[in-house]
Amino acid sequence: MTLSSSAVHSLRRVFQQAFVVHDIAESLVSFDATASAEDVRGMMESKRLDVVGIRTDGRVQGYAERADLGRGTCADFEQPLTQELIILDSSSLPDLVLRLRDRRRLFVSVLGHVGGIVSRTDLQKPPVRMWLFGMVTLIEMRFSRLIERFCMDEAWKEFLSAGRIQKAEQLLEERMRRNQHLTLADCLQLSDKAQIIARNPQLRMMTRFDSRNQLEKAAKMLEKLRNNLAHSQDIITSDWEAIVALSENLDAVLDGPPGLRERD
Repeated sequence: MTLSSSAVHSLRRVFQQAFVVHDIAESLVSFDATASAEDVRGMMESKRLDVVGIRTDGRVQGYAERADLGRGTCADFEQPLTQELIILDSSSLPDLVLRLRDRRRLFVSVLGHVGGIVSRTDLQKPPVRMWLFGMVTLIEMRFSRLIERFCMDEAWKEFLSAGRIQKAEQLLEERMRRNQHLTLADCLQLSDKAQIIARNPQLRMMTRFDSRNQLEKAAKMLEKLRNNLAHSQDIITSDWEAIVALSENLDAVLDGPPGLRERD
């Protein structure tokens, strides 16, 4: 059930290097520390900016939030740019997601200078959506391979309801009318495949889930995330848990059987 080492290497390159922070970050608007805080606040309100960089000697070395600005200079309201607030523009998307888990935004370092900003909102952009959709698809492929290999002669039917089997048969008939040469198993939905594996102890032991409930819960999260991705819906408010889980367990997704987490 494992992919060849070259295939895993290729997948890792795609999922870890094809898209990076640079692809979704925004330029950071910045002002000199001596600039009027009131003027800067007015500009931020007109541009709908929540935060700006503060420059000293031509370099961004701090930041200020719109809500904090009052009378005085920007230096009076400057907050320090500590290392935990900075991420490299070449960092991978999984690293970005995990860094954003406990904060609203990060400042982006480009060639050693802070020049960008990235927030959870930026995770709605196409590169992130493509990356997430690819990982969900890969997990579903692994589910399919498990079922294909260990449930010969449609033995998987015993783990599905008659209604779910009928839906798969209807889809197969429709595809056959379109001259698509598929099997009944090819017409199963992600939730069907997860249910088969969750209810089959032999298959479930090949995953990283300890119980049927854990696997079925994870599959529901993945299916919901995929549906929202496919229909251009918000994924941060409703699917953040699934996004973090995929980012935490990218190596497990690429290297081993299906699952979102390692066994303890």
